[in-house]
Parts: sequence; structure tokens; C-alpha cells
Amino acid sequence: MFLGSHSISMDAKGRLAIPARIRESLVELCGGKLVITAHTEERCLLVYPEPQWLEILPKIEALPSFNKVARRTQRLLIGYATPLEVDANGRVLLPPTLREYAQLDKKLMLVGQGKKLELWSEESWASWLDQDDDDGEMPDEMQSLSL
Repeated sequence: MFLGSHSISMDAKGRLAIPARIRESLVELCGGKLVITAHTEERCLLVYPEPQWLEILPKIEALPSFNKVARRTQRLLIGYATPLEVDANGRVLLPPTLREYAQLDKKLMLVGQGKKLELWSEESWASWLDQDDDDGEMPDEMQSLSL
């Protein structure tokens, strides 16, 4: 399970070092094999351990291709999906297409989301934190959530 947020850096070539605690979990879960893809609602990236990705991929492929929303989801998630492997130095090399999509530069935030991670530019993450979501409707599933 991936929890917490981590401030990390990316070099000019697009390499970023995965924090040790997360890297250890990834090596244990999937031998360091990841799939990174575009988030469908935010300008960030989704980082899946390969087995998690392989579980959701058939669900994405099964979406109705004649529905515009479903097709957009398929195009983003599958079209940007990139298999990567954590190297011996604990780094991954993000391709330019993913860096451009998420508007990533040197300073990044890696945010745990349970079974996956999100990768944000530090600026986008800070902007998202400052958003006021009062106009959003609370899903029924959240009505009974007690923290």
C-alpha cells in the first residue's frame, strides 16, 4: 500500500529517483516493473505496479468505444501507458510525452493513493491543494465515511 507524499526531483533527461521506502515496496510487489500513464481528470501521471495495471487494463479495454467519455478514457489511459522498470540506482526514465502531458519539470510530488501513486509537478500539486471544491457534489459512498 502506497501512502504519503514525497518531494522528489527530476533531472534534465527525465530521470527521477524513487524514494527508498516506495522503491522497496515496488521491488517486492512487482520486481520494480511499473506502468505509468496519464490521469484522465488531472494533469498528473498515474504510477501502477505492473500487476495492478494488468488487473485494470481489461476493464478499460471493455469500456464501450462508441461512448465519447469512455473512448477519451481509453485513449488517455491506454494511449499514454508506458511500461518502465526501476533501474539499479532506483530511478526511472520518464518519456517526454508523459512529462509534457503532466507539465513536469524539476520539482515533483509523488503521492501515494493506496494501490497506485500519482506523480505531479510540485506547482500543480500546490495549486490543486489550494482549490476550493465547494461546487462538487459529494458521492453517496462518502456520506457514511467517518474519519
